[in-house]
Amino acid sequence: QVQLVESGGGLVQAGGSLRLSCAASGRTLSRYAMGWFRQAPGKERVFVAGIGWTDGYILYEDSVKGRFTFSRDSAKNMVYLQMNSLKPEDTAVYYCAASSTPGIPPRRRKDYDYWGQGTQVTVSS
Repeated sequence: QVQLVESGGGLVQAGGSLRLSCAASGRTLSRYAMGWFRQAPGKERVFVAGIGWTDGYILYEDSVKGRFTFSRDSAKNMVYLQMNSLKPEDTAVYYCAASSTPGIPPRRRKDYDYWGQGTQVTVSS
């Protein structure tokens, strides 16, 4: 079992930045692909970014490329999502997830085995 806890969400003005953190316990994250998903009100939960565990390949959803940066600290068993140049459309609950799928990090929700409880990000215009 892997327990994931997100933190770092909040209210920020458009153009601002936030750094989300995801702390893992129970197992080391070194054998898991990690992903960040988000869910806006009334919408489905969608992939934002992911990092594979076999080679560290990082994948971003098109709308966040160049603005968001995914990183991991294996020693601390944590992953991060640095979000810059935030837009109102980035407003959502952000979830951290872990997947045992090797290779390129999966984009599909069903490929992730463990989820955090989410952290709210609100970007005002």
